[in-house]
Amino acid sequence: MALFEEEVEDEHIDKWVVWFDGASNALGHGIGAVLVSSDKQCLPFTTRLCFDCTNNMAEYEAYGDSTLVIHQLKGEWETKDHKLVPY
Repeated sequence: MALFEEEVEDEHIDKWVVWFDGASNALGHGIGAVLVSSDKQCLPFTTRLCFDCTNNMAEYEAYGDSTLVIHQLKGEWETKDHKLVPY
């Protein structure tokens, strides 16, 4: 599911892949991402969130729950938890 598609005019442009996620549990809160270049070099990034948050808040910090974000941007789903409204 995508909000928009970007047309690429030059088929020879290097393409990168990104994976990302956020998590919150009893041990803490954090987000992470892995960038993979066209020549298969992996660049991992992680960071701890230094504030108390729910799992959904951690997902928003990492833009990790794309289905949730897409449905909310399209107006199909509504945020009811007051902690999530700023996102």
